[in-house]
Amino acid sequence: MSTSRPDIKRVVLAYSGGLDTSIILKWLQTTYGCEVVTFTADLGQGEELEPARKKAELMGIKPEHIFVEDLREEFVRDYVFPMFRANAQYEGLYLLGTSIARPLIAKRQIEIARRVGADAVSHGATGKGNDQVRFELSYYALEPDIKVIAPWREWDLTSRTSLIEFAEANQIPIAKDKRGDAPFSVDANLLHASSEGKVLEDPALETPDYVYSRTISPEDAPDTPTYITVDFERGDAVAINGEKMSPATLLTALNKYGRDNGIGRLDLVENRFVGMKSRGMYETPGGTILYFAHRGIESITLDRGAAHLKDELMPKYAELIYNGFWFSPEREMLQVLIDKSQEFVTGQVRLKLFKGSAWVVGRESPYSLYDQDLVTFEEGAVAYDHRDAAGFIKLNALRLRTLAKRNRRAIGG
Repeated sequence: MSTSRPDIKRVVLAYSGGLDTSIILKWLQTTYGCEVVTFTADLGQGEELEPARKKAELMGIKPEHIFVEDLREEFVRDYVFPMFRANAQYEGLYLLGTSIARPLIAKRQIEIARRVGADAVSHGATGKGNDQVRFELSYYALEPDIKVIAPWREWDLTSRTSLIEFAEANQIPIAKDKRGDAPFSVDANLLHASSEGKVLEDPALETPDYVYSRTISPEDAPDTPTYITVDFERGDAVAINGEKMSPATLLTALNKYGRDNGIGRLDLVENRFVGMKSRGMYETPGGTILYFAHRGIESITLDRGAAHLKDELMPKYAELIYNGFWFSPEREMLQVLIDKSQEFVTGQVRLKLFKGSAWVVGRESPYSLYDQDLVTFEEGAVAYDHRDAAGFIKLNALRLRTLAKRNRRAIGG
């Protein structure tokens, strides 16, 4: 444990109301002797959050220093949707459900710290994971001189037993199901649920059925497909089956379609930013549907050059989000380019949902670049002269023919 600590008068804690952050709350009070302000964000994790307020009050937090806020609309509108305009997937698969939530939580923590005059912020991320990096890079980007307290890097409560003992010694209520080791840890928000640790640590073993919380098994999904339409305006989804919806309402509806059809499960071994591999199980039901729908509308509205450039830049963009650089100038620069590409990404996509899969089966747009006269095999099309292809091919083959002649001379010599 550190022997020298900064003088902290007031700290804003990212507080879930669970056992770990309740222990952190008390630890901050006893270790730093500071006033604690709690912030609990509703990002659509599906839990009742008022108990967090009551628990904070029970632990001596002033009512005016307890913040419980519904951020679902801001989360989807200002973080999820911009990310989906880029079709972002980390390491080609992960839709970044946990990663994209951290900058919003951090931003609101800093705003609250300014409001209440706090000189520090604190989080409950461990010293092994990515979240500590995501939180703290965001803090410093927004408030460069803020003090950050990361208890898991400071305290000597290194086992479940020591955490329970600390809670009991400080009269922190412990639910019966929290006394033993959790079989796995869960992070959830409106975009996804992620599970890792314990029963998931061996990547050779299949994820047990009881781990899944956001999707039914594809085998148990209906035996008939579900068809839906998703409308887009400038790259963002705005309606399902013709019904206009707010961003959070729309994603909630897509989650229901995904859940009922067993869509969005991902068993992944990924490379953490801190340097180790980890195995996680992700469920992103609505996000998976949204991803395919967005690519579907882009397929007829984006020029080839723009589409291919986006695909080349996407891995960098996704990596920036995964590694915690949402508030970096490079992510913001890429966002401007991505948003520019979405000016004409407007129209409707029809999808078929069936037993774990989502397929695009139709797409239309007032700005479509698809020209049936150009691609048809029927007689009478005048927009394309087949004879033009000969010169095009010869020009593109020029360097290949030159190389072939050089290689033939070298072999013959």
